[in-house]
Amino acid sequence: MAAPRRVESSRSGAAYEADVAAWSLEQAAHLRARAWDRLDLAHLADEIEALSRTEHHALTSALHVILLHLLKWDHQPQRRTRGWAISIKTQRLSVAERIEDSPSLAPLLPQFLARAYRRARIEAAGETGLDESAFPVACPYSYETIMTRPIPWPPEPEAT
Repeated sequence: MAAPRRVESSRSGAAYEADVAAWSLEQAAHLRARAWDRLDLAHLADEIEALSRTEHHALTSALHVILLHLLKWDHQPQRRTRGWAISIKTQRLSVAERIEDSPSLAPLLPQFLARAYRRARIEAAGETGLDESAFPVACPYSYETIMTRPIPWPPEPEAT
């Protein structure tokens, strides 16, 4: 069997730059048919790497939401809302599911936490009206704390 090689878009049909959706379906069909000489290897490699980056961003985003709401929870307890609790609890599930689906992300959690915290700190300052210096420069929460700390349901606001 010949080694896979990249062919020009004109030979492979749909051009990556012109219609990535059609290109993706075509490349999947070539893979299933083992039509190695029809594959656009350079773009396939780029897209596979992009899948990993997408997972990294999704995990960082979920951690960011948790951290943002924990910071607000801790710095403005009088303003706690059920919405904050819902966000923390549902994003915890998202993080756990992503780690379960892609265990190779677990060793990268410290990096993702640091990145997520930098944004959460800025947003927490903006949303609370507190100075940024009110929030620690480094993330004050461990991964375990973020994922397991009890978050009680705040009372529902009284009807007006």
